Order: sequence, then C-alpha cells, then structure tokens
Amino acid sequence: RDDRIIPNLIIFILLQNNITTTSTPKMFTANLMQRTRANHHPRRILACKIQNNFQNYTTYSNWINGTSSSSTASTTSSSNAIEVTNPATNQVIATVPESTQEDLQYAVDSAAKAFETWQYVPIQQRARTMSKFAHLISKHENELAQLITAENGKTLADAKGDIIRGLEVVETCTSSVVSSAMGETLPNIAHAGGMDCYSYKQPLGVVAGICPFNFPAMIPLWMFPIACTVGNTFVLKPSEKTPGAAMLLAHLAHDAGLPDGVLNVVHGTDNAVNFICDAPEVQAISFVGGDVAGRYIHQRGTSRGKRVQANLGAKNHATILPDADKAATIQAIAGAAFGAAGQRCMAISVAIFVGEETQKWMPDLIHEAQKLTVGNGLEDITNNGDDTRSVDIGPLITPEAKQRCEDIITQSVEQGAVLELDGRGITVQGYEDGNFVGPTILSNVTVDNAAYTNEIFGPVLSCIAVDSLEEAIAITNSNPYGNGCGVFTASGASARKFQHEVKVGQVGINVPIPVPLPYFSFTGSRGSICGDVHFYGKQGVQFYTQTKTVTSNWQYSGASSLGGVTMPTMK
Repeated sequence: RDDRIIPNLIIFILLQNNITTTSTPKMFTANLMQRTRANHHPRRILACKIQNNFQNYTTYSNWINGTSSSSTASTTSSSNAIEVTNPATNQVIATVPESTQEDLQYAVDSAAKAFETWQYVPIQQRARTMSKFAHLISKHENELAQLITAENGKTLADAKGDIIRGLEVVETCTSSVVSSAMGETLPNIAHAGGMDCYSYKQPLGVVAGICPFNFPAMIPLWMFPIACTVGNTFVLKPSEKTPGAAMLLAHLAHDAGLPDGVLNVVHGTDNAVNFICDAPEVQAISFVGGDVAGRYIHQRGTSRGKRVQANLGAKNHATILPDADKAATIQAIAGAAFGAAGQRCMAISVAIFVGEETQKWMPDLIHEAQKLTVGNGLEDITNNGDDTRSVDIGPLITPEAKQRCEDIITQSVEQGAVLELDGRGITVQGYEDGNFVGPTILSNVTVDNAAYTNEIFGPVLSCIAVDSLEEAIAITNSNPYGNGCGVFTASGASARKFQHEVKVGQVGINVPIPVPLPYFSFTGSRGSICGDVHFYGKQGVQFYTQTKTVTSNWQYSGASSLGGVTMPTMK
C-alpha cells in the first residue's frame, strides 16, 4: 500500500544516521501516518517533506565494513558537506560527506580484509546471498523508487523501471553468472597419459565502481552483485547528486547476508575518484558517465595497471522507413526521446526520416510530444477536475543542465535548424524553481549543427531527412558514438541490411531502446566505451575475474621422464 512507503523510507534514513526514536518502528509509522494522512495524499508526503526541508533526516554517511561510518571531517562543515537537491524544487534534501583520504583508505582496507575470507566462500553460498538480496530489492521497490525520484527527478514509474532492470542483473547471479564463472578442462594432452590442462576463474580482489546520476539503482546493480558473486569485494562511489538508492541497496545487501566489508559505499567528488584510480589495492574500476570523466578515469586507472571499463556518451539514431507502423513508431520515438527528460545514455536523440512520406509524419510527432505531461515525478496531475494522470517527464538534474540544454537549442536554431516544438521556458505550477525543459523537436538539422554534435542529455530530438536507407546508415556510421540505434520498418530485408551494415554495438529492430537482457552484455561500441570488456552477462564475469591455467602431470602408470632441457611438445 502507498501509505506505507514513506514511513519505511524515513525509518531507513533515521537508522542510517544512527538516530534513535522513543517509539518502536511500528508505533513510529502509525504516529507519522496519523499526522500526515489528514492533510496529504500518500504520494505527496515525501514531496511535502522535501518542500519543508527536513534535512535532519537526510545526512548520509559512508557505508564501510558493514555499518554507517561518519567521515573523519565533519559533515556540518561547509567545505565538506555536499548538498543533494530535489531537481523539481532545487531545495536541499540531503547532504553527503566529501570523504577524506582516511575515509577512503578505511573503505579499501575493509574491502581488502574481507576479501581474505570472502574469496573462499563457496560460490553457491554467494549466489544464495544474492537471491536473498533480489528478494529484498523487490520487497523495497517502492522505497527505492521514492528515493530515486526525490533525488533524480524521474517519474516514479521510470524509477521503478530503473530498479527492475538492475534487479534482473542480480537475478542472474543465481544462474548464468555462476555458470559463466566455470573454467575449462582438457584431459590426456600427452600420449604418456596422466597429463591434463585445465583453467579456472579467480576473483581479482578489491574492485570499485563509479556511478552516474541518471540511473541511481540500475548502474550500481550492474556492478557489485556480479563482482561479489564471483568472489571480489567492492568499493562503490555513487553520484553525489543521487546517493540515496545506493545507500539503501547497501543496507539491503547487508540484511541479505553480505558480510561486513564485502560492499562499501563512499561519497565524494574528484578526490574520491582520484583515490580509487590510484589506490594499489583496487584491481579494477567500472565507470558509467560522461566522456571527459570516463576517458580521464580510463587513462589514470590503466596507467596504474588496473582494468578499467568505462561506458561513455552516446548519440543514438533511429531510422524510420516509409513502411513502418506510423502510430506505433511515433509513440516509440517520442517515448525514447523524451522519457526521463532525455537523461539516458540510450535515449533516441536523432531521428532519420527516410523518403518523402515519413517527412509528412512531423505533425503527428509534434502532437504526440505535446501530449506528454511535464512535472514533479512524485505527483499525479489532475486536469479538468476529474482527469488524473501521472507525470510523464520530470526535471533535468541541475539548473546548469537545464541552462546548457536551452543554450544548445538556441544555438541550433541560430545555425539553421527549424524549431518545430519549443520546450524552453516551461514553468510547472507549484514548482517554479524546478529544472524543467519540455519536449523539443528540431528539424532541418545537419551533422555539423550544435544539436547534433553535442550529447545534450535533455528532451531534445533532432530530425534529419534523407532519401534512402543507405544514407541513413552512412549518417549513423559517421557519428563517433556507437552505443545504440534502431530501425523502424515492416521489411525483413531492410532490417537485416540495417543490422549488418550499421556500426553500432546495440541495435533495435522496431525497438526504440535496445538495452539487452543481462544474460547478454551491454555492448556499446566505438566512442561510447573505453576498454574492451563490457558490463554484465558473460563479459561482466570476464571483467571481474582472471583466468588461471594449470597443466598437471599425475601419471599413475609410472613416469619415465618429467622433462628435459628442450621445449615440451606433449607427444
């Protein structure tokens, strides 16, 4: 029931900060609901809490060695506290510490100490812990979604999608991850008998993850569940803009039985990133985020001998052919371009319309975009007194992100693009200070236009008109990024041509956002990744393990020779 979501969430925050109450959790929940039910719809309780700025509930600590760990620098210091704001109001709703070198070293030391025993825990027991963890994620989906929406701004429905896609990765830790962690064996490799060759996969040790703001649950769940299942211990740095989901996930993992020190969560900005890149105990780094940070982390980490996988930016193209289902395609394009306010690395940001017929679809696309409701993702919208519907698009993450998005739109128009739908300057009643940008559609966009050359990370769709499928493929391939793309068509031949000729790592055929299930791997390519081993699936296991190969000689019929000065040839 919705009226239980917020009390559970507040209890979590109280416990996270070691704040005690004079009543039991059950009594606390009942008293809180008695005070709030009369004046607030359950969906709006957290919004009210945010607006009233109850910061005492939301001072996050690090999570180290199985417990909340206060920073060695005071979080009340203005130079140390990092403010977390609600993007719909820009009010401060939480703080996290800028972790000191001592904090970060404590986290790494705790992980290293835990690895001494965790690596020897049988994998079926580790998998069983992940099964319990998956159950707890499902049980606390609503609390996680509330945290994500409050800190990130995306709608509650989208926040739940964020959680579910991460949960799917956790669920593979009880099945395909275990089988992917198996080694190989080849017996009797020499005529003499008794000689075998076999390999097995060993954990690396302490590994780390650095996460972005846009998927506060899914991206951490891409990382530490697989890493820990195959025997590593983990240091996680969530985005300082959206730390709450990672903190709750850490608590849930501990409740599921993950031993102290196996998962540690630290907060911070540049100093924390540099520490992770430099710490000799850290053997591998997973990163998802922007180009500049990702290339920096890859260069700094690899120069110190670490494995680094870094998913970077994207510019995802959708090609629309004249034989595509018009209504379904328009709906899919609008959803993929404007959902999550365009703050997805797999969002469609370029639509290529092939042929004169598809170029007549622009009015329908504009109409579909205009139907989308912009607002606070925590609330429902009531129109005409009786039509209640959920918000479709929330705010951008910061005022700076909003300003950058609007500036690029302006620059694009100055460079010759046609502004078919303008989302700048939108105001949401009751949330006038929010970072809102409405759906924006630009046509007549060229490949040297600012809207095309920048990853805007906002609800902006650039439209290009071409005469043929070959032109559409050529434009897609000439873009430096290779994260995802799609084609919309009723022709199997056209789809097959597209999927084989396009140089993009993830392809959707009548699918707008082709993020693979976690039994596969997330296979962005070219400028969208630094490193050559991808996230989750078989490649995720490969990234977090090292292969050891053993050649053994146990002859049971009597050995005439164990070798000499020449190279063995296994005759």
